[in-house]
Amino acid sequence: MGNFSRRLRRILVSSFLLVLVLQAPFFLTSCSTTTTGSVKENVTLTGETKKLKEEGLKYDGPLYNIAIITFANKTPGKVLGVGEDATDILRTIVKQAGLEPIVLSKGEMRQQEKLIELQQSGALKTGLKNAAEGFAPVDFRISGAVTSYAEYEESSDVLLAQTKTHVAKVQVDYALVDVATGETLVADSGVGEYKKETGGILGFGSKMTEDVSLRDGALRDALTKAMVEMIKKLNSLPFKSYVLAAADGSVTIRAGERSRLPIGTVLSVYRPGQNLIDPETGRVIGRSEKKIGEIALTSNQGLYISEASIKSGGGFKAGDIVRLNK
Repeated sequence: MGNFSRRLRRILVSSFLLVLVLQAPFFLTSCSTTTTGSVKENVTLTGETKKLKEEGLKYDGPLYNIAIITFANKTPGKVLGVGEDATDILRTIVKQAGLEPIVLSKGEMRQQEKLIELQQSGALKTGLKNAAEGFAPVDFRISGAVTSYAEYEESSDVLLAQTKTHVAKVQVDYALVDVATGETLVADSGVGEYKKETGGILGFGSKMTEDVSLRDGALRDALTKAMVEMIKKLNSLPFKSYVLAAADGSVTIRAGERSRLPIGTVLSVYRPGQNLIDPETGRVIGRSEKKIGEIALTSNQGLYISEASIKSGGGFKAGDIVRLNK
């Protein structure tokens, strides 16, 4: 019995040493943390970044200016800096989509709009500086809030190897608003997720220190998905603008090079009428319009202004609505 026990111990020791020899190359390369996952090119392996680029390439509308209002931080415990991070990441995504982002705080936007209003009304002298100059006209506004954020770990053990998956999840509420009409075009909530793996042997290399890329990856995932939905909506909108001035058979409209409208494009002109009020709620639900003619684009004067010739109708004046019917 004693000889059997000694032989059994030798067999067990030999087996253990054999496992160590076989695992030696893996052990040498796994004593330090190994990770998988990428924030820059691949968002949580969902393909959302590629999907955004595809949607962006399909976007052929005007080069709108998009005001991004600094995202609110509504996470339980107020996760430090998550609102600012969301704003910065969204600015990058909007730019990648072919639009022009302008980041403003709610206070900054209200102050600028109030100053322009006062100068235009004559209540405040323009002086040497016009408040509207240097302040690019904003077409749409994106606002939102980060409402939750969490990190957790998932682990698995195979023989001597240990793998941990570090997961970050975030929830973001967002809205796309037409600045001219105040209409909310998109309002939704989305979840983003990002994962990284760490691995090692016998407990070595399985720990990972705080990694901000986890949070950035989850935010980028959620906001990329949101941007795809907003681009779909923007692509569905017909071009709409306004008459700035009319004289001597020509019309000046807000369009310019950023409109991406080819010379010769025919647009319809509408005279806005009275507000249409829902008799049950008392709320304004629209505005009457009457088509008064058509114009054809003849030239661009910079980024925002175009000249057009009159094809039909007349009596055009500043404030008339110009629309390209799709």
